[in-house]
Amino acid sequence: MTQAEETDRPARSLWRDRDFGIFWAAQTLSVAGDSFAYIAVPLLVLHATGSVAQMGLLTGVAGAASICAGIFAGVLVDRLDRRTLLICCDLARMVLYGLVPLVWAFGPQVWLLYVVLPLGEAVGMVFQVTYVTAVRTLAGEDRVTEANGRLYATAAAAGVLGPSLAGVVSGQFGPTAALGVNAASFGLSAIGVFLIRLGGSSQNPAGTAPPLRQRPSQELLAGARFLWRHPVLRTLTVLLSFFIFLTLGLTDVVIYHLKHGLGQSDAAVGAVLGAAAVGTVVGALLTPPLRRRLGFGASWIGAMVICGLAVAGLGASGDVWGVAVLVAVYLGCVSVAGICSMSLRQQVTPDHLLGRVTSAFWTIHFSLGPVGAALLAWGAEKYGVATVYLVSGTGCLSIALIALCTPVRQARPEHSGKAA
Repeated sequence: MTQAEETDRPARSLWRDRDFGIFWAAQTLSVAGDSFAYIAVPLLVLHATGSVAQMGLLTGVAGAASICAGIFAGVLVDRLDRRTLLICCDLARMVLYGLVPLVWAFGPQVWLLYVVLPLGEAVGMVFQVTYVTAVRTLAGEDRVTEANGRLYATAAAAGVLGPSLAGVVSGQFGPTAALGVNAASFGLSAIGVFLIRLGGSSQNPAGTAPPLRQRPSQELLAGARFLWRHPVLRTLTVLLSFFIFLTLGLTDVVIYHLKHGLGQSDAAVGAVLGAAAVGTVVGALLTPPLRRRLGFGASWIGAMVICGLAVAGLGASGDVWGVAVLVAVYLGCVSVAGICSMSLRQQVTPDHLLGRVTSAFWTIHFSLGPVGAALLAWGAEKYGVATVYLVSGTGCLSIALIALCTPVRQARPEHSGKAA
């Protein structure tokens, strides 16, 4: 069978794809396990030290480790066998997080968290970059948007339910037990990856050059060069970097709004954010049909427009559930834009470059985020949340307007300029 004939065959439904089904189930369990760590680690630090500053320092160290790992993750992913790398990352995190309950059984050891959490975040970054390449290989180019939508939707659902279960486990058995659940979830993820077949570079776009071993400095920059040379990916990378600058701190602003502006309790804040997270699930499920019917440009730009309107509208909402609805709309549109963007990178990037392109995008994309988050929090305290919402929402609308004047507006950019 020729390559053209193989391409023309209808793709098998993801519901009937054994390898994708196993991978999907394993990663959903892993995300649910991660949410246990988000609850357990702060509780461990607070129980042992009573210091919020300690938690902030630990989070900062772990975040720095993740960013540093992201610089080199792409090279590892493109050089090594990806299935083996996924399994090794899962097993490493299982051992790291499993150490905490074992050592904590003999008494609190806060120093161990400063070892485990940064290493775990660094390994997790390598896993995430590998994960993006694995999804494209498992699903194929034609089904990658649908695959991303399903993975994103179930991950969001697990992220909503996981913290509630983590709170129950922590309350009944202690935070170390919750970390034990997290470690076990990595073991299950490793088993799931072991059971699937993950091919090589069969999904390379036609006409791409075979991978060549380069000097380390060239390999590190190869992903950024590809992003820059592809007109749509270049524009998306720039626009999304400003988007994360404008929105990364919005969750903190919403919490501040609910607590200080509307006088809500911690329980009410959790309920509002939990209800709003349903928007992420809905947006993820709607993305594949939206992109098929409207095309890439209309889906991405439309999502940005609605994001901007929803955020700007938050300033005028004096009702708790009004805030919940608007945040749900915002999160749903972030899902649509994010899945469209990630799927396009997976479709147009040659397989041997996908790890480095993913790593370069995430490094550039998040570089402005911490600064923006700090400015949004400062602005909310100094000028009020309504002003911050208006500025952020207007910025999102401006991004959509700029995108209309760029190649991002194309309906099917995956069919043009693949090799860049």
